[in-house]
Amino acid sequence: MTVTAWIAVAVFAAAYILIATELVHRVAAALGGAVVMLIIGATDGQHAFFDEQTGIDWNVLVLLLGMMLIVAVLKRTGAFEYLAIWSVKRARGRPFRVMTILVVVTAVASAMLDNVTTVLLIAPVTFLVCERLAVPVAPFLIAEAMASNIGGTATLVGDPPNIIIGSRGGLSYNDFLVHLAPIVTLLVVVFVGLCRVLFRRALHTDEERVKTVMALRERDAIRDPRLLVISLAVLALVTAAFALHTLVGLEPSVVAIIGGLVLLAASRLDAGEIVRDVEWPTLTFFAGLFVMIGALVGTGVIGELSQTLTSATEGRLPVAAMVLLWGSAVLSAVVDNIPYVATISPIVADLVHAGADTGNSHVLWWSLALGADLGGNATAVGASANVVILGLAERAGNRISFWQFTRYGLIVAGVTVAVCVPYLWLRYLAFA
Repeated sequence: MTVTAWIAVAVFAAAYILIATELVHRVAAALGGAVVMLIIGATDGQHAFFDEQTGIDWNVLVLLLGMMLIVAVLKRTGAFEYLAIWSVKRARGRPFRVMTILVVVTAVASAMLDNVTTVLLIAPVTFLVCERLAVPVAPFLIAEAMASNIGGTATLVGDPPNIIIGSRGGLSYNDFLVHLAPIVTLLVVVFVGLCRVLFRRALHTDEERVKTVMALRERDAIRDPRLLVISLAVLALVTAAFALHTLVGLEPSVVAIIGGLVLLAASRLDAGEIVRDVEWPTLTFFAGLFVMIGALVGTGVIGELSQTLTSATEGRLPVAAMVLLWGSAVLSAVVDNIPYVATISPIVADLVHAGADTGNSHVLWWSLALGADLGGNATAVGASANVVILGLAERAGNRISFWQFTRYGLIVAGVTVAVCVPYLWLRYLAFA
């Protein structure tokens, strides 16, 4: 690697340490790191702002912005209060049952929509549920972020890296369902069991609170029926367009921003007030993070790591699959999985092509998807959904620290990736 590449690694490491130790706010650390990357020449304005591979991923930011606008309007209808009361009553006020409902709903919705959109929709419900039951909100939000990453693994549109994998590997929506949905279903069950163990101290019951909630009527929470109907109609159209984006010909980001702006116009609400509800610090953090990681991509650092990861495994399919699974999980815990997958996918494509005569070389794509998507659960900045959850929690006055998330995430990522090993081995490798 060049001297600039080594300096870029040092800058990224320093920024990551500041984010992890929280010596400075994560937004300041990310933006500061991005500025230094520009100053040292690890990237430039053209690459940082306009290059799809090495710059800010505007599709992600615009997708987030559009969905944040939809959520900001929807919450003014009382829909989240309705769902909060409904979920608590169905769970008979028992916190673990409530968590199970929210985790399963989050996982399923993440497969249908995408994981970031799902946490944006489910988080407001969670705040209200925890407030009603007088239980800490952090365990619920952490569990939902992780459930969204697990559930999003099941489909082509559930997690952004899957779209890259699908495009590079010529894989369809149904391919992901057939090959990944079975193991994701098992992982959701395993994760619910982990939640019972990891968050048991927070799952206490206040009987008086439960009685109060059980006496409420869900319908009384709806404040604006007209706006609710419009919001749900827009959300349904956006959801359908997400699922059919390859047929519709519109990127998810375009669909989201159109939906957000149309709903904002139809709502007749004050635009300035709605815009103030957008998580601008979260969007800014992503921008800085994208510039830093783009600099690592542009200077060849991530490519060098990817080559090292796979060079010793060519021609040995079982070894390549396991190295990809665990290597992708580790790297995706540290850097954003989108540029990582974009960088390594051409290498995986070559490996798949080289092993085409074995008949099972496509297992490498599933190893990459599972490792990159599930590895994102390991740290607070490993996946977009995690960062969004931290931003929403901080805005609501329930700050979740980097290590508060990560101490659970490391366990969940390790267990879920380990569960994938026998699945990949038995389905694709043992009888090859």
